[in-house]
Amino acid sequence: MHVDLFAMSGDSLRLLASGSISKTGVLALGRHGDYFSFLGLPRKLTLDLAELETKFRELSRQLHPDYFYNASPSERLASLERSSYLNDAFRTLRNPATRAEYLLIVEGHPLSQPGADAPKPPAGMLAEVFALNEELDEIREARQAGEPGEALRARLDVARQPIDARRMQHERAVAALSERIDGLAADSPEREGVLEALREQLLERNYINNLLATIEREASALTAGAGTTSAATLEAQSRG
Repeated sequence: MHVDLFAMSGDSLRLLASGSISKTGVLALGRHGDYFSFLGLPRKLTLDLAELETKFRELSRQLHPDYFYNASPSERLASLERSSYLNDAFRTLRNPATRAEYLLIVEGHPLSQPGADAPKPPAGMLAEVFALNEELDEIREARQAGEPGEALRARLDVARQPIDARRMQHERAVAALSERIDGLAADSPEREGVLEALREQLLERNYINNLLATIEREASALTAGAGTTSAATLEAQSRG
């Protein structure tokens, strides 16, 4: 009799491994759900990471190919598929950022939606984004003109400060919304509104992270430029 291992829940796999049920007695078991239910965890944004690690290791042992060495080809393939799904689930849920994005997908509020416009600066940050872009343009021009990197790095640090402050502000907002979501029942009439508010905060946070990444790239360009200048100076000195 064929056993649909890929359709088994994490709890069913634990019973299977313990010998409480046989490989041939689980045809009626329902399909697994999302990453949370697959690992036997509550669908919450705040998870016990030690519990997550424990459940991952338990299921990893139970799904190990050696356990299904004498099983049918279809069962071995199912165990490999579930192992891959388990690894994806663990990687996603152990990181708070990807966990939040995944929960929004499961709840029907994905960050990326068909037909959505390209990301725009958050309404409350338009002035800061404009000022940052102007400053970065000036720093690039100054770097190309040969202005000392030390002074330009100091300007970058100053330009970064308001963006860092915005990021911290969003982190606090995300934490507060996450706490609210975890405290709401699945059928609460408030839940949809709070989930959408979290989605908006994550979109803005991602935009802010992109701004910070742009600043980091400019800092790296300054460092690379300084290295090139130093090498050229040493070569000139050696020729002299």
